[in-house]
Amino acid sequence: MQIKKIPSFVFVLLLFTYFFISPKGYSQTPLPAEKQSEPIVLKNATLHIGDGKTIIENGSVRFENGKITALGEASRVSEEGAKVVDLSGKHIYPSLILANTTLGLTEIDAVRPSVDMAEVGDLNPNIRAISAYNAESDVTMTVRTNGVLIAQATPRGSLVAGLSSIVNLDAWNWEDAALKIDDGLHVYMPAYMQQGGWWAAPAEPKKAKEEERNAEVEKIKSLLSEAKAYNQIENPTTKNLKLASIKGLFDGTMRLYLHAEWAKDIIEGVSFAKEMGVQKVVIVGGYDSWQVAEFLKKNQVPVIVGRTTELPQRTDDDIDAPFKLPYLLQKAGVEYCLNYAGSMETMGARNLPFSAGMAVTFGLTKEQALAAITSKAAFILGINERVGTLEVGKDASIVVSEGDILDMTTNKVIHAFIEGREIDLDNKQKILYKKYKTRIENVKE
Repeated sequence: MQIKKIPSFVFVLLLFTYFFISPKGYSQTPLPAEKQSEPIVLKNATLHIGDGKTIIENGSVRFENGKITALGEASRVSEEGAKVVDLSGKHIYPSLILANTTLGLTEIDAVRPSVDMAEVGDLNPNIRAISAYNAESDVTMTVRTNGVLIAQATPRGSLVAGLSSIVNLDAWNWEDAALKIDDGLHVYMPAYMQQGGWWAAPAEPKKAKEEERNAEVEKIKSLLSEAKAYNQIENPTTKNLKLASIKGLFDGTMRLYLHAEWAKDIIEGVSFAKEMGVQKVVIVGGYDSWQVAEFLKKNQVPVIVGRTTELPQRTDDDIDAPFKLPYLLQKAGVEYCLNYAGSMETMGARNLPFSAGMAVTFGLTKEQALAAITSKAAFILGINERVGTLEVGKDASIVVSEGDILDMTTNKVIHAFIEGREIDLDNKQKILYKKYKTRIENVKE
């Protein structure tokens, strides 16, 4: 019998299929965790409730069917019929929550086909980030490693960029991932103050720039005004998807996320939003928010603060201005949480807990800093009934760390659960580390 040789290109194709497409290939994302099948008790750990103040030493937490059913001192939590995990010396936290991120919408910044966070045009209120969310992202796996299990996938780009959604970071697809769909509209407020430098192109005449900025603000106002009028009509004869998509702004079921840094922009944006009947406004960024704290407090407007590890925005600002902003808002009684938007935000999102940790050095207590990325974030995003704290009845979205989760020298997440499902904490970077560590060890031998 004659044996035919396999053509070389077929052989190469088979190898490619095995290593990069088969489940054994190291580049594959881990399989989503299966539904919780038995009660679990995590015992003898330090419980950080996430409310900004409460710690339970030598505590236990019990959860079943994806919900927390009991927690407290270890001796008071029943272990009957449960799988028991002894975590003596370890720390248990609620899932960290990452607000205002392009995680799942961007994979590699320099590769355009992997970036799906913005649409063309200035007014896109009906664009939904959730439909572009990639549950298979390799970047997501690295972010989970540091305890971030929930994120707000947020559109970027135009004046009115579209609708964000909140997702669990372990799922087969965006439908499975969704924790809250279309939670709010993101509006990028044109900046009144323009920044420049010796490297920048010659600035436009101030008057022309101001006129352009005012025209853009009028576009936003017109959209909100038209949407309010349209959504007061019971049965409109012509369906307008753009206007219908933001009905929730006027009945309180949706938030208006106003991206603004400077005091004048914050005041103007909040003022016209309230005049238009928008019930829930949230400032995103808010570099100058401490300067208008009384205004924000009076209007019950929270702030999603930018990363603490940024440089000051103005040459005459305090050198520690970004570091102490959370403390200034805490002191003023303004609701706030933290995010990690900015340069390399998708890949850098894993550093969210360390950004919160920096605020500890500049005024916050450790539990207040933790609350800024757990309970406060959940409250501002409108998901606090399900997540944000360790409480009976809430989702069992839990993180276990060997040390302080806010400290990069001690943060070592060893267990993570999303709705009671224990997720795989491996990722491509860990696999490559193990691979080349083994090679070095073999060479030494």
